[in-house]
Amino acid sequence: MPGEELDRPNPKPLASQIPDSVLDLSVRLDKISINDADLKSLEEFRRASNYIAAAMIFLSDNAFLERDLTFEDIKPRLLGHWGTCPGLTLVYAHLNYLTKKNDLDLIYVVGPGHGAPAILASLWLEGSLERFYPQYSMTKQGLHNLITKFSTPRGFPSHINAETPGSIHEGGELGYALAVAFGAVMDKPDLIVACIVGDGEAESGPTATAWHAAKYIDPKESGAVIPIVHVNGFKISERTIYGCMDDKEMVSLFTGYGYQCRFVEDLEDIDRDLATSMQWALDEIRKIQKAARSGKPIMKPRWPVLIMRTPKGWSGPKKVNGEFVEGSFHAHQVPLMAAKSDQGQLEDLQKWLLSYGPAQLFTEGGDAVDSIKSIIPSEPQKRLGQRVETYKNYEPLDVPDWKKYGAEKGSEASCMKSIGKLLDQALVDNPKSLRIFSPDELVSNKLDDVFNHTGRDFQWDEFSHAKGGRVIEILSEHTCQGFLQGYTLTGRTGIFPSYESFLGIIHTMMVQYSKFNKMARETNWRTDISSINYIETSTWTRQEHNGFSHQNPSFIGAVLNLKPSAARVYLPPDANTFLSTIAHCLRSKNYVNLMVGSKQPQPVFLSIEEADKHCQAGASVWKFASTDDGLDPDVVLVGIGSELTFEVVVAASILRRICPALRVRVVNVTDLMILESETLHPHSLSNQEFSSLFTADRPIHFNYHGYAGEIRGLLFGRQQLDRVSIECYKEEGSTTTPFDMMLRNNVSRYHIIEAAIKGAAKHNPKVALDMMGLLGEVRHQVTKVQEYIMATGQDPEGTFDIPRFEGTVFEGTEKKSTAKGSQEDGFFVN
Repeated sequence: MPGEELDRPNPKPLASQIPDSVLDLSVRLDKISINDADLKSLEEFRRASNYIAAAMIFLSDNAFLERDLTFEDIKPRLLGHWGTCPGLTLVYAHLNYLTKKNDLDLIYVVGPGHGAPAILASLWLEGSLERFYPQYSMTKQGLHNLITKFSTPRGFPSHINAETPGSIHEGGELGYALAVAFGAVMDKPDLIVACIVGDGEAESGPTATAWHAAKYIDPKESGAVIPIVHVNGFKISERTIYGCMDDKEMVSLFTGYGYQCRFVEDLEDIDRDLATSMQWALDEIRKIQKAARSGKPIMKPRWPVLIMRTPKGWSGPKKVNGEFVEGSFHAHQVPLMAAKSDQGQLEDLQKWLLSYGPAQLFTEGGDAVDSIKSIIPSEPQKRLGQRVETYKNYEPLDVPDWKKYGAEKGSEASCMKSIGKLLDQALVDNPKSLRIFSPDELVSNKLDDVFNHTGRDFQWDEFSHAKGGRVIEILSEHTCQGFLQGYTLTGRTGIFPSYESFLGIIHTMMVQYSKFNKMARETNWRTDISSINYIETSTWTRQEHNGFSHQNPSFIGAVLNLKPSAARVYLPPDANTFLSTIAHCLRSKNYVNLMVGSKQPQPVFLSIEEADKHCQAGASVWKFASTDDGLDPDVVLVGIGSELTFEVVVAASILRRICPALRVRVVNVTDLMILESETLHPHSLSNQEFSSLFTADRPIHFNYHGYAGEIRGLLFGRQQLDRVSIECYKEEGSTTTPFDMMLRNNVSRYHIIEAAIKGAAKHNPKVALDMMGLLGEVRHQVTKVQEYIMATGQDPEGTFDIPRFEGTVFEGTEKKSTAKGSQEDGFFVN
């Protein structure tokens, strides 16, 4: 029958054609000696945790089953995911046992984040919930509260999040746990992170690449991860890939990844099997670390990985309405969905819950029995839910004085080259609390000065192996983001530079992280963390050589959509403002910082002192480029973004020559959030401040690096928005010249001049009188430049010369050139 194979409980994988000799690469061990008391305690911990987890999904009352269940005892909405819970509680019990036995510093990262009932139940048993939430005390009332409030507006959600003690990973989206776990152990040599990866999650791209993360862990300076692949065979309604792979295929896969693997699958003696396997994994880690820390590092060490095969929904209902549940996809969420209305299912639920023997697991007062507590570390700080690394471990950076790296006003400097020098020193000053995670783009992005005192950390390369590099470059944005999250949430600071067009790959990861951080800020026990810091460079304005695919500023909008308490977007216009901005971001806490800048040399418009004041304010009038210092303007020209601001300044310079009657004010905005309507963002300008900067009634023209909708959204609610015009990136341009990119997207100096003339003509009769002639000449210039570019394949000479303004540091006449395509041909260049 179609679909019949999905109804078989825990179907066996088909045999592969791989030779049996491959299995020699897996580890076969004699099971360790473990006393009967410990075996009993582990089994009781699992029974108690599974009981609580199942009860949390179903019960609104009668939490200890002191009487027969009735329909009134069942929650009106049955929410939660049962299928993964037995595997999670099994691992949780053994991690406590492993920690106590070996006095470990260990945390637990859970890939199947929808298995919150299992983790919350285990946290209650070890006393960690009570530590942070007194209402969930280890009493009859405390457990009643946990069970009855789960997945209701008054209790925990069904996914692991920041409200869950011990968690450093938002469980709402699959694929990121493994990379987060590896990020967490970096620079923490004594830390072990056990990371359980579901076999459904293992199908995701981020997880597939994250298996290579072990190749970036230096065992001398960092801790280690014990990955546990939980193969229970099913996703929501389909077999998993790993569930269809036999042992030979799994060994081949993980041997190729660089691991040595051991299978945990003896259901008749699962506790002894898992205890043996975990101790083996820990011993292998210690061998690798001992070699590295004694000066004899192993080249390409094979880290351990555990492959744990247990049935989905193990210990739950075997069949419901004639369909297999345990060991099938039917166990994924709620196995008895009709328990509130179907007497048969209600009775099945009662049998299921009573099968765990709750009366033997809890005292009369509701606490867990002593035998369960015997495998839990006696020191609270050693328990999985109370590790300080997960909630209280912020290490502030020693940020260098950025002013030492400033450029001279009037010169040219690359924003990225300038901050590269600062970051180089920051890595020296913070040798254990700052890292750079980059998708192989640091040199291309002109940030290679960070290598002056450090190198790359790539342990499978003979030249960077065991060298203590502070930079990780891996061509997976997902893995970089996972590293960044794990590193940040355990107290340190990371920087993620990227080509602008590809940072959007981790859009949803960034959003998931921001949601975790929002909920963390709403607890009363999680302390501050450093901000996560993105640097966008190789922007669309200078990606004309790589073509259309490399032109995409959409990540700005992704950050703008975050809660105002988290979102920070900066577009510094020159090297000095970028230096000031990154120094601020490295000191900041709890934000998502996005910095957008240019890697190519650009004019330095502001001195070090001016840049400092400008960045503190978030925006300012650029008096040197304005007429009469910007007093009483006919029009306000606003540049946001380095190349876009350059075009505004050049336009202002040209306007002085071709239309001296036009009065212009030039404004640069570096902190995008100041534009948000008053009170909607902590950085928002008041209406009075907004009018002071942009005037109360004059036309405003924005030349903006991103998309127009972003500016419109920020300005919504401001007064007199009919006076605003916006030009921005319009999804135009492929392989062409830098200035042609400006022309194609209507953000060139010519388009700004046209907008200025039209706006000024509304108030200035002299400009209105000459408007048609001026516009005709400007449009003629556009045609001539476009024809020249098409004919020669290059921009007119002098196009990107620094504009000159009399009476300022830029005083002088525009550069004259006799070369073809210069001002002698009548082009409006500089």
